[in-house]
Amino acid sequence: MTASTEARETALLAAQAAADKLATNVAIVDVSERLAITDAFVLASAPNERQVQAIVDEVEERLREHGVKPVRREGVAEARWVLLDFVDVVVHVQHAEERAYYALERLWKDCPTIPFVDRAAPGTPPGGAAPGTATPSADDVDPASADPTPLRAEPADGDEPGATGP
Repeated sequence: MTASTEARETALLAAQAAADKLATNVAIVDVSERLAITDAFVLASAPNERQVQAIVDEVEERLREHGVKPVRREGVAEARWVLLDFVDVVVHVQHAEERAYYALERLWKDCPTIPFVDRAAPGTPPGGAAPGTATPSADDVDPASADPTPLRAEPADGDEPGATGP
């Protein structure tokens, strides 16, 4: 059984809220087939404790606006690994060092992921892609990577700014 529609929507809202506060490596793991207590984990990283706290605050605020409140919060005082339990969705906001050390993606690698693409990536105006950019397709993403970030084309000789050509 996969995550419920409500859990998927809550996870996507939480992931977008985290991304809007500049969280890195945002991922959603569907753990519904492995755990009876929740449907999905949202994983997000930040480079420092202040950023972790900002992400946590934004996730809570955004989900409250949609009538979803956490039943439990852990780790807020240290702000190194904060866990927000929304019952069907558990949000883990980790300092980058904890994220690398505990490697939750590795622990849950047998579980499917729920695709998440930041709809408001830095430099992107609200409501869409930046002018002159194409929307990435599935072919633009490295399938061997857990990171859904689109691949960037390597510049050809002469394509680099200031290049004069061969």
